[in-house]
Amino acid sequence: MSATSAKELDANCDAGLNSGGVCAGLPRTTHQELAALQVPELQQSHVHMKDPQHVARVLKQMMNDAHHKLQVVADFDRTLSKYIHEGQQCSTTHGVLEDSHLMSEQFKEEAKKLKETYLPIEFDGSKTIAEKIPHMIDWWTNGHKLITGAHLTRELLTTIVHESTSHLRDGCRWFFEQLHKHEIPLLIFSAGLGDIIQEVIKQQAVLYDNMKIVSNFLDFDENGKVVGFVGDMIHVYNKNEHAIHSSDYFENIKHRENLLLLGDSLGDLRMAEGAEDVECMLKVGFLNFKVEENLEQYKQSFDIVIIQDETMGVVNGLMSRILGLS
Repeated sequence: MSATSAKELDANCDAGLNSGGVCAGLPRTTHQELAALQVPELQQSHVHMKDPQHVARVLKQMMNDAHHKLQVVADFDRTLSKYIHEGQQCSTTHGVLEDSHLMSEQFKEEAKKLKETYLPIEFDGSKTIAEKIPHMIDWWTNGHKLITGAHLTRELLTTIVHESTSHLRDGCRWFFEQLHKHEIPLLIFSAGLGDIIQEVIKQQAVLYDNMKIVSNFLDFDENGKVVGFVGDMIHVYNKNEHAIHSSDYFENIKHRENLLLLGDSLGDLRMAEGAEDVECMLKVGFLNFKVEENLEQYKQSFDIVIIQDETMGVVNGLMSRILGLS
C-alpha cells in the first residue's frame, strides 16, 4: 500500500477520519501536537511554521513509515554548509576559489567584477525569474571560463579547500552517518562546484556511497589540470530541469515515497520535481540573512523555517524521531 499523501492526511484529519489512522489521538492544539511528537527542537524561538498542525501530521506519517520509505534532497551552499562561522561569513563553493590566496589576483579581480555585476540582479525583487535567467547564464558561463583558465589542479584544489572558510554545519557529520547507517539516499543539488563539495565533505566528514551529487563538475586532463567542465551547466534557476533529468535516480528509489527537502532559497523548492512518486514531503528552509524581509515569504513556501542557526540541530531532531532514535 502506498503512503498517504500529506494533502490526504490534512483532509482526513479535518474531516475527523482519524480512528486508528495516522491522525489518531493527535491533539489539535499546536504546542500539544508538536510536544506529542517529542521534537523539542521545533518549539525553539528561531523555528517558524505557518502550519504546525500540517508539520505534525507529515512528521507523524514519516515516523510511522520509518527509514524504509525516506529519501533526502538537499542544497549544499548555506544549507549543508554554514553561512557564518565564528563571526565570519563563510565561502560558498565558488567563493572558496574567489577568496583563496592561492589563486591569482587577476582571477580574483575578474571574479569580483562578475559578482558585483550579477549578484544584484539575482536578488532584484523587481525582476521575474524569467528576466533573471539570461543574466545568470552569462554569469555562470563567464565564471566557468575564468575557472578553466586559472591553471587549477586536483592537488591545488585540495589545498585550497583545506585552507578555506567553507564549513559544514555543526551536526552534519552525524546527519550523514545516520543516513548512511539506515541506507537512506541523499541527493545533493548545487549550482556551485561539485568537486569542492566532494572535497569539503571528505575533509570534514565522510563521503558515503549513499550520496549522489548533481552539480557543476570540473574536467581534468591526464595530468590533473582543469581543462573545462563536465556536462550541462547548473545555475540557481535551472535546478528543477536537472531534477527532472535525474528522473532515473528517482525511478530507482520510487518506493521511497517520503521526502525531506533542505534548502536556503526559494529556488531550492524545485529540486524534487523529478520525484514524481513522492506522496509525503517535508520542506525545511534555512533563512540565513535579511530575516525581516524574507520570513513571511519563506513561511509561505517552506513547512519549517530555521532562522540564523549554523547547526543541523533542528534537522537532526527531526531525523532522530523519524528513525526512532529518541
